[in-house]
Amino acid sequence: MKKIITIAGSNSRNSINRKLLSYTSDLLGNVELISIDLNDYVLPIYGIDFENENGIPTAVKRLNEVFDTADGFIIALAEHNGTYTAVFKNTLDWLSRANIKVWRDKPLLLMATSPGGRGGATVLQAAVSYFPFLGANAVADFSLPDFYDNFLENKISNHELNKQLRKKILLFEQHLNIK
Repeated sequence: MKKIITIAGSNSRNSINRKLLSYTSDLLGNVELISIDLNDYVLPIYGIDFENENGIPTAVKRLNEVFDTADGFIIALAEHNGTYTAVFKNTLDWLSRANIKVWRDKPLLLMATSPGGRGGATVLQAAVSYFPFLGANAVADFSLPDFYDNFLENKISNHELNKQLRKKILLFEQHLNIK
């Protein structure tokens, strides 16, 4: 059974990206899901001086070991001021010090949502452009605009957007060779 690591790029307890991620995860077939909560990996702000004095934190080493087990990744990125949340960026910076190929050249489904009409499109574009430098094989991406209008009763209520997501999931599953 394929192991899929899921990450909501936020430390908010009420993250709408976590809700989208949960819904998406439920649509996958025949996989083992490993859900990463960034709140479980509290890290100092990355800096070369800190790393030189203290080394790579144990939490980063643990997370890096979990990443080694992955057959694929699904990430739902929250957007703060047009880019990654501070907690996600800091975690990514630390992980890249443990292994520059953070994403291990594994299939990656990137998603984002927001309350606004662009649905986190700016952070999604940034990730699509940047993640390949960190070993990403981004096979699909999906943006859900207007979260509070299009996500009701724990699912995507907009038929067309739900259809788009299912196509992206199918593409992701094909890259994982899931039958």
